[in-house]
Amino acid sequence: MIKLTQKQEAFCLAYVETGNASEAYRQSYNTKNSKPESVNRMAKDLLDNLKITSRIEELKSDAIERHKLTIDDLVAELQEARDLAKKVLQPTAMISSTMSKAKLLGLDKPGDDGDEDVKPVSVVVEVRDGRKPSDD
Repeated sequence: MIKLTQKQEAFCLAYVETGNASEAYRQSYNTKNSKPESVNRMAKDLLDNLKITSRIEELKSDAIERHKLTIDDLVAELQEARDLAKKVLQPTAMISSTMSKAKLLGLDKPGDDGDEDVKPVSVVVEVRDGRKPSDD
């Protein structure tokens, strides 16, 4: 096991649990008088520390081993949830499952596919009553 201070170890454990460096920092260190920007910077500094990232990876691999979960297992579970949501006509749950799969697979972040210059498109939907004759 990598030698860390108690607070560093607490940060690693909280980070693995929450997935949020700033929240993990707040749980592990005294931040009562700290600005949010300072907390964010200090949390990032910890994540830039090789000992910290090594310990986090160690904890993650231990957790995965303990639970015998793979990304494929999680994707399959999310797909089952999406299929069930579709069957019971719950579009919000379907979208949530789809977005969770995208996040798990890293597809929720902008990639280097050259689409950064794409401009948004406006779409106008005109609703007409099909029972009345059109003036056009």
